Amino acid sequence: MVTLVVVLAVIFIIIFYLIGLFNSLVRLRNQVKNAWSQIDVQLKRRHDLIPNLVETAKGYVKHERGTLEAITEARSRAMGAGSVGDKAKAEGALTDAISKFFVVVENYPDLKANQNFLALQEELTSTENKIAFSRQAYNDQVLYFNNRIQMFPSNMIAGMFGFQQSEFFELEDKAERQAPKVDFN
Repeated sequence: MVTLVVVLAVIFIIIFYLIGLFNSLVRLRNQVKNAWSQIDVQLKRRHDLIPNLVETAKGYVKHERGTLEAITEARSRAMGAGSVGDKAKAEGALTDAISKFFVVVENYPDLKANQNFLALQEELTSTENKIAFSRQAYNDQVLYFNNRIQMFPSNMIAGMFGFQQSEFFELEDKAERQAPKVDFN
C-alpha cells in the first residue's frame, strides 16, 4: 500500500513537472510573438513616415528623382515581406535607401531648414531607435525560447508538441560590419 502511494506520488510529480515545462514553452512562444508585434508596430510607423518625408523633399530635390524612387520601392518591398528573414533583408535595403537620401539632403540647405522636414527627420530618427530597441528585445526572447527548445529535458516536450525555433531579426548592414578606414593623407 505504501509503495503504491509512493509510485503514484512520483507519477503525479512527473506529470506536473511536464505540464510546467509545456506551459513555460507556450509562455515563451507567446513572448516571442509579442516581441515581434512590437517590432511590427515600429516598422509600420516607419513605413507611414516615409511617404511624408518623400513628399516634403520632392519640391526641393527635383534632380534626385532616382533616390526618392529607391526609397519608395524599398518601402514597398519592406511592407510586402513575409517571413522574419525576408522582412529583415527588406528593412536593411530600406535603411540603406534612407541613408543615401539623407546624404543627398546635405546638398539642399533650404530643405534642411524646412520645419516640416526637420520634424519628420526627427520622428524617423526616433522611430529608428525604437526599432533597434524592439529588435534587441525580440532577439533576446528568441534566444531564450530557442535555448529552451534545444535544452534537455524541455527539448523532449518541444519535440512532442511541435515547438519550432524562431528566427532572429538580423539586419544585414554592411557598413556596420566593416571596420572604418582611417587615412590621414
